[in-house]
Amino acid sequence: MPGGEEGRSGPDRLPPLPRVTDRVDRTVLVRLGIVVAAAYAAWLAIGAFGRPYTFFDMRIYHGAVVWWATGHELYDFIAPATTLGFTYPPFAGLLMLPMARVPVALAGWINALVSVVALTAVLIALLRPIVARLGWPLWFSVGVAVPMAVAIEPVRETLGYGQVNLILFALITADLVGLRRRCRRGPRHAPTDGPLVRFVLSGTWAGVGIGLATAIKLTPALFVAYLLITRQWRAAATAVGTAIGVTVGTFLLFGAESRAYFSEVLWQTERVGAADMTANQSLAGLLARLYDTIETPGLLWVSFAMLLLALGLSRAAAARADGDELTAFTLVGLTANVISPISWSHHLVWVIPAIIVLADAAVRRREASRGLVARAAPHPVEGGLPGVTGLRSPIWYPTLTGLRHAVAAVVLYLIFLVSPIWWYEHQLPEVSHYQDGLFGALMENSLAIALIALVAALPWRPGADPAFYDQRLARPAQLAARR
Repeated sequence: MPGGEEGRSGPDRLPPLPRVTDRVDRTVLVRLGIVVAAAYAAWLAIGAFGRPYTFFDMRIYHGAVVWWATGHELYDFIAPATTLGFTYPPFAGLLMLPMARVPVALAGWINALVSVVALTAVLIALLRPIVARLGWPLWFSVGVAVPMAVAIEPVRETLGYGQVNLILFALITADLVGLRRRCRRGPRHAPTDGPLVRFVLSGTWAGVGIGLATAIKLTPALFVAYLLITRQWRAAATAVGTAIGVTVGTFLLFGAESRAYFSEVLWQTERVGAADMTANQSLAGLLARLYDTIETPGLLWVSFAMLLLALGLSRAAAARADGDELTAFTLVGLTANVISPISWSHHLVWVIPAIIVLADAAVRRREASRGLVARAAPHPVEGGLPGVTGLRSPIWYPTLTGLRHAVAAVVLYLIFLVSPIWWYEHQLPEVSHYQDGLFGALMENSLAIALIALVAALPWRPGADPAFYDQRLARPAQLAARR
C-alpha cells in the first residue's frame, strides 16, 4: 500500500539528504551573518571611538619620497604647516620610493589594503591552532576576528594615518611561524618520563622577517636580543645578517642619506614630538605626564626601563622554555612598546596576540577543569585504577575556572576599543595633565598602564607549541601502546 510500511522503505526515502544539506547551509548562512554583523559593528565602533583620519603620516612619507625623487636630500624634507619630517632609516625610504609615482590618497589606500591583508595573514597563523583544537571553522573565526581587530586603537590608527605597523607585525610573525614549522619530534630513545616532544627550532628562513623589520624601524631589534637570550643562534644570525645586509646595501646606493640618518637624524628626538603627548603610551610618556613635564625624567626612566626590559625578556624566555613561543614573542613586542622613548598608540599592535593568549588561556583552563571534575567522580573512571575514587567537585567549578583570564581578555579589548586616552587629552604648557584630577590622569595613561601590566602578568600556556602546527600529541594512546 502506498501509505504502508512498504511505501516508505524504497528509494523514496532519499529526501532526508537534502534536509541535512539545508541544515548545513543554514549554519553557514548564520555564520556569514555573524561575520557581516561583526564588520558592521567594527565600522560603528570606528565611527564612535576613532578620530578623523586623513592619512596624516602617509602624507609626510609621500611628500618626503617625492621630495627625494626630485633630487633633494631625503631628511631635509619638512611637511608643510608642521615641524615633522621623515624619521625612518634610508632602507624604509627606498621601499617607499615607488609610491612617489601615485597620488597620496591612492598610496594611503594601497597601504591600508596591504595592511589589512597582513593582519588577516597574522590572525590566520595565530588562530589556526586554537580553532583546530576547538573544532571551529577557521574562515568563520578569522572573519569575526579581523573586523574586531580593525576596530581597536592600534589598528584603526595605523590604517587611518597610513602607518606601517601591521606590515612590520606580519614580518615578525612570519619568523614566529618559520621557527615553529621546523619543529620535529625528539629521538625515539628519549626517556618516557621526560618531555614528550623535543623542539628543534631551526627554520631555514627564520630571522629574515625580524631583520627586515629592524632595518625599516629600529625597535624590532629587541627580538634579536630575545633570540640570543634563548640561544636560537641560527635565527639570530639570520636576523642580524639580514638587517646589516640591507642597511649596507642601502648605504652603497644612498651613502649621503645613510650618513645623515645614523649621524644626525637618529638622535634628533624632537623630530617626532614631545614625550608627554597623549598619543605616546610608552613608559617615557607615562612618566612625563605623571611629572607634568614635557620631557621625561631621564634617570627615572632609564631605571624603570631596565627593570621592565629584564622582566619582559626573562618572562619571554620562561614562556618559550614552557613551550609557548607565541606568548614569548608577544611579551617581547609589548616590552619593546613599553621601553621605547616614543610608542604612539598605533604602535601597540602586540596587544592583539595578548588578547588571543588571554582568551585561549581561559579556554584551556576550563577544559582542564572539566577533566579534573570527571576524574573526581565518586565512582571509578573507565580505564582508571580499580577501586580508586576521588572527591566530588562542585558543578560550577569548570564554569568559574579561567574566568579571570576571560575577564582580562574582554577588559583589555574594551580598553583598546574605547581608548579613553583621548577623552582626557592634554597638552603642555597650555593645560596640565592633572586638569581632570587623578582619574583623568589614569585614563590618559590607561594604555601604557595596560601594557606594563601585560609585561608583568601575561600568562603563558605550557605545551602550546605542539598544537600550533597540528602535531597531535596523543600521549594516552602512546602509553596504552606501551602496556
